[in-house]
Amino acid sequence: EEVKERVKSKLPKNSFSLWIDPITFLEAKNNTLYLGCPNKFSMKWVTENYMGIMEEKAQEIAKEKYRVTLKVKAPAEKGPVARSLAETGQLALPNVPEGRRGGWRNLNHDFTFDRFVVGKCNEFAYSASKALALEGHGPCNPLFILANTGLGKSHLSQAAGQAILNSNPGLKVFYITAEDFVNEMVFALRNNGIDEFKNKYRRACDVLLLEEVQFLSGKEKTQLELGYTLDALTNNHKRIIFTSSLLPKDIPNLNKELSSRLTSGVITTLDKPDYETRVKILQRKASDQKLALSEKIIHLLAEKLPGDIRQIESALRCLKAKSELMREKIDADTAGEVIQRIIPGQGAITPEHIQNLVCLYFKVEPAMLQSKSRKKIHSYPRSVYVYLCRQHTGMTAEEIGRSLNRNHSTILYASEVIEHKLKIDKKVKNQVEFLSQKLKDLEK
Repeated sequence: EEVKERVKSKLPKNSFSLWIDPITFLEAKNNTLYLGCPNKFSMKWVTENYMGIMEEKAQEIAKEKYRVTLKVKAPAEKGPVARSLAETGQLALPNVPEGRRGGWRNLNHDFTFDRFVVGKCNEFAYSASKALALEGHGPCNPLFILANTGLGKSHLSQAAGQAILNSNPGLKVFYITAEDFVNEMVFALRNNGIDEFKNKYRRACDVLLLEEVQFLSGKEKTQLELGYTLDALTNNHKRIIFTSSLLPKDIPNLNKELSSRLTSGVITTLDKPDYETRVKILQRKASDQKLALSEKIIHLLAEKLPGDIRQIESALRCLKAKSELMREKIDADTAGEVIQRIIPGQGAITPEHIQNLVCLYFKVEPAMLQSKSRKKIHSYPRSVYVYLCRQHTGMTAEEIGRSLNRNHSTILYASEVIEHKLKIDKKVKNQVEFLSQKLKDLEK
């Protein structure tokens, strides 16, 4: 530590923080200091740029010649991998108040009940979430919120978590996705930390907010562990909120025991916002962005953007950018142009266009898309077809399902799978973007 202090005075603050401060002491032997660097890149950079000054300062302190040897070893007290799972916290992120951090993820400070726009499409889900947060133990615990992407289920889940923390900051609120739960459990199993993992969720947790439970599909061991965890939390009267785009009975390869636990409380749904609710959402979000829109523009957007809330947010961001960067007045023409960018040529692309393109690209016969085959060479192109239909046509999930001889839930799941893969799989992202561009070219 004394070596680091002396080096600190000789280096720019940022350089010291980035390269020298993370270094840890490992051992001293035969006039050699063995120090740990967080990774290979750091070790190489320090060796090439700071080894001389470190050895110089070591000799000044020890009054004899010392050699410094670097090894790759992340500091135990700073690396989340080496920390006790039972004590796992999170790094503080900008604009996130202390006391808001739960499991692996932070609660979004904008997701509060006050900022949630209530309408006929979501009134019951809103009321149930708020009752669970403010009244504690009641008929709404556990709560299952069912909704497609972009309709506000994460907003309500996190709003409940923040309301609970506001009334009782000492409670431990764990906000985590099903995928993160799976990954954390796998890590615990591989690192002899399963007991700490169990203790964290079964005993140290006061409120569990579990998002995207549809991604538990096929994870047998995780489903079993989650089932035991939910039993423990329920027996101790802890509060639980689940969110999903599918009902448990419609999630493929989900065991009956877990399905029963997930639906043991109140099930609520969030539907696409109706016209009046869309108007209120537009007014609220335009006000939040300090974007002055006339009533005429508000109602035009509400009429032409019947999709999810993210579609509305995208339109407002585009209008704000055009207004500020291009110094354009926001009129009906500007709004119409933005709407066309978000919903290009509705009706121009047909399911047949998408089917022909997907079959040609993946080299499969059209009949195979409608077959019952679950082989990846058939199921993956089928899922891509579903996703592209939902993105480039006005078809409902039921209509897409009829074109494939599938039910509504299967279509939603297939679309969710592709949306998930777009975030984590570069190959899938490139394929879907290529096919989307081909479809856009057809519209021209």
